[in-house]
Amino acid sequence: MEEKSLRSRNWFGRTGKDGFIYRAWMKNQGIPSHEFDGRPVIGICNTWSELTPCNAHFRELAESIKHGVYEAGGFPVEFPVMSLGETLIKPTAMLYRNLASMDVEESIRANPVDGVVLMCGCDKTTPSLVMGAASVNIPAIVVSGGPMLTGKFKGKDIGTSDVWRFHDAVRSGVMDQDQLVMAEASMCRSRGHCAVMGTASTMASMVESLGLSLPHNAAIPAADARRKVVAHLSGMRAVQMVKENLRMSDILTRKAFENAIVVNAAIGGSTNFIIHLLAIAGRIGVDLTLEDFDRLSRNVPLIANLQPSGKYFMEDLYYAGGLPAVMKELEKFLNLDCITANGKTVRENIDKEESYNREIIATVDQPINPLSGVAVLKGNLCENGAVIKPSAASPHLLKHSGKAVVFEDIDDFKKRIDDPALDVDENSILVLKNVGPKGYPGMPEVGNMGIPTKLLAKGVTDMVRISDGRMSGTGFGTVILHASPEAALGGNFAVVQTGDTISLDVPNRRIHLHVSDEELAKRKSVWRSIVKVSDRGYVNLYQTHVQQAHLGADMDFLVGGSGSEVSRDSH
Repeated sequence: MEEKSLRSRNWFGRTGKDGFIYRAWMKNQGIPSHEFDGRPVIGICNTWSELTPCNAHFRELAESIKHGVYEAGGFPVEFPVMSLGETLIKPTAMLYRNLASMDVEESIRANPVDGVVLMCGCDKTTPSLVMGAASVNIPAIVVSGGPMLTGKFKGKDIGTSDVWRFHDAVRSGVMDQDQLVMAEASMCRSRGHCAVMGTASTMASMVESLGLSLPHNAAIPAADARRKVVAHLSGMRAVQMVKENLRMSDILTRKAFENAIVVNAAIGGSTNFIIHLLAIAGRIGVDLTLEDFDRLSRNVPLIANLQPSGKYFMEDLYYAGGLPAVMKELEKFLNLDCITANGKTVRENIDKEESYNREIIATVDQPINPLSGVAVLKGNLCENGAVIKPSAASPHLLKHSGKAVVFEDIDDFKKRIDDPALDVDENSILVLKNVGPKGYPGMPEVGNMGIPTKLLAKGVTDMVRISDGRMSGTGFGTVILHASPEAALGGNFAVVQTGDTISLDVPNRRIHLHVSDEELAKRKSVWRSIVKVSDRGYVNLYQTHVQQAHLGADMDFLVGGSGSEVSRDSH
């Protein structure tokens, strides 16, 4: 890209009063004049926060990116955006994903940056940054924070997926509080995000399979020195991307989205992947539907043996060859000519990659599990669809009929789930309403409802569970999620009652409520929403404009792009 066409020259290349103001105030940071000589300005979009523990090492990582930018002849400028800490933020980080994306979009457009490095890690920081940057559509590359080292407890490897096991063990009396505290101190033993193939690792894999990061970005542990190396190289590459004018729309093609869906299936990625990828597609203008996820992943087996669908951890994946080795095994399913952030095609990036451990990265012909990815379910229970992760489910429950035990909202669930008088058995189907985008609000990760205590005592470890909410990528079980339309909108899901029979048939992608159309119509005629819409601020904006899960739960007015042009000058 020629110097005269750099966005930053509209600020730093000016003469007179305007140029004086733009440059002079920047110089109070000790920046010499030659930094404003027309070199590409690379924004480093940082989600560092001590309230986002997964990203708490980002100030240090940003320095590596800066070194790379300087080495390639660029001018790095670091800036903060809203950071979403999955484990701390209430009521749910998903409520604020769209707000953070607005922060990113406006921060990039409003400032003198020619390209941007997106520093992502914790679950929602990745999709929010990619969504915001996609709407501006300037050259961008992602640097993920990396997974933490595998936890060690009583001689065994542990990770975030074990939280659910520990929780049930305490509830059933197998584990006491002192042991739980010991496990707590043993799990998160280094910087980085969850060590399993949870949502954070899924998002890191998503950006790599889309082509938005350098190869191997997804799996390098945060504590490994090579994480700093990939950050340095990404800083260098960002400068070159600006010179080549390689924008996000050049990388985020329909075929790139198809690649991401295939890879997600093969690694047993989080169901949250669906909602986030749909939202990103909406921003960049690619027509992606829920059905695409089912169609593209249906014949792709699980070849990465990673928790929660398998045994191992992200650290192990890296040592076994990382995501490029997984993609090498998937060659026949991938669009190999897609361009990626390093300027090479997918084919070039994976040409010499190989698996160093077949127990961790298997082959398509001898997979870890013939089931993979996500199955999209349709039926009268959820007119616009619902999803399930078959590789994390119990095989004997993939075809199942049972009586519904309905909880009207999360408070109702917490109040009654451990009541000894609850009329429930192992064949029942737990149904949780009003935890969707508008209903909660924000669509929390409560879909993998805890098993009733009295059933845990009988040795029951899984049941069919259905909700209009989400599930943590670290979660597992026969859990149907993202029922759309959500209960707050008054569709069929809103009027399911305790005692209704529900049939699940994952192989045939069906979920059916055995209630007549006439009875459903009668129930809906007297239905009244119990959801309260906030009367102020962002939450009101969100509840008023959020789309349903099958559309990506973005806000309707954010779909599409706004470009990089600034409409008016301020001076």
